[in-house]
Amino acid sequence: MYIMENNNTLKPQYFYSVGLSYKKADAVVRGKFSLDANAQNNLLIQAKNEGIQSLIITSTCNRTEIYGFAEHPFQLIKLICENSNGTVEEFQKVGFVYKNQEAVNHMFRVGTGLDSQILGDFEIISQLKNSYAESKAHGLINTYLDRLINIVIQTSKKIKNETEISSGATSVSFAAVQYIMKNVTNISEKNILLFGTGKIGRNTCENLVKHTKNEHITLINRTKDKAEKLASKLNLIVKDYSELHVELQKADVVVVATGAQNPTIDKAILNLKKPVLILDLSIPKNVHENVTELEGVTLIHMDHLALMTDETLENRKQQIPAAEVIIETYKEEFMTWTKARKFAPTIHALKEKLNAIKVSEMDYQSKKITDFNEAQAEIISNRIIQKITTHFANHLKHDDTMVDESIGWIEKVFHIEAR
Repeated sequence: MYIMENNNTLKPQYFYSVGLSYKKADAVVRGKFSLDANAQNNLLIQAKNEGIQSLIITSTCNRTEIYGFAEHPFQLIKLICENSNGTVEEFQKVGFVYKNQEAVNHMFRVGTGLDSQILGDFEIISQLKNSYAESKAHGLINTYLDRLINIVIQTSKKIKNETEISSGATSVSFAAVQYIMKNVTNISEKNILLFGTGKIGRNTCENLVKHTKNEHITLINRTKDKAEKLASKLNLIVKDYSELHVELQKADVVVVATGAQNPTIDKAILNLKKPVLILDLSIPKNVHENVTELEGVTLIHMDHLALMTDETLENRKQQIPAAEVIIETYKEEFMTWTKARKFAPTIHALKEKLNAIKVSEMDYQSKKITDFNEAQAEIISNRIIQKITTHFANHLKHDDTMVDESIGWIEKVFHIEAR
């Protein structure tokens, strides 16, 4: 892809995926590079101002990534670093850069749940859809990215419907409940405090109610009406945020799932009177490590829960080959479209050139030949032009064709310049 500069020179643009994920970056580092809604909006505005033509951002508890076009990947890395608390030096240690086909491959694996921390977690596809909508609102989705995202969404849907890669209850929230049930005796009689009612918090709460039969679950959220909405659905207790320190003293189990950028619970707020299990399901981490200095505190982070394997996860792994077959089919469809899009201007220019030759030759022959049948000549010429251009198009579509080299040869032979 080429972008026209102010001095009318064409600058090459490449498709990149840059970012970091749970694979190399721990929760602390991922927290530094985390982008909330405001930061993502600022990044999109900055990208637009800096001349970036097309990109989307995903920032979840497991990854922060940009997919977009740039002359050099550093243009995109810089956007992440300047809108988060991460540095370029930290990114260089744990980040990744994929270019062109590798970037396309990566988006397919991420969007279909094959790259998720818990295999088959399809939550990422809804996040990609939201990111797409935000970028489109800023005018940052070009034809290529539009087509790619939509075909990844189709692929994800087909895998979900035609394989069992997302079957069974396997998620961070379910793993949290499993951990609680395995490590806390008489869980139905214990006091459970859920702090934060985001997506993971809501799912954890629903799983707790379903599997523990506990009637002593208390919800606290900075925005109380969100907690009340969830509580009314599950018949739970709601307390004001101002009562957090009191409820922490009462709790046997605390589940933290807030979206704060800094720790909301540390050892200073814990005035413990009994042992407590704390599960931090937040990115960035919302529970300070210093709570472990207190006797009786057990702190478990979501990264630890994600390592838990069970029968469901093993069953999902067996579905990977079937999912990969579906991915390859859709990826091939996308690459065929990409290749056709690349040579279409050349084929169009070739057709115009052949038409110009036809017009010139017919004008010459009509003057030279008596009773020249212009209508018949027009029909025959058009059919010949169509057959010639189709032959060239089929050659360019072939998997073994070196498209750039062939386009260059056609343009050189016929003295044409694709627009």
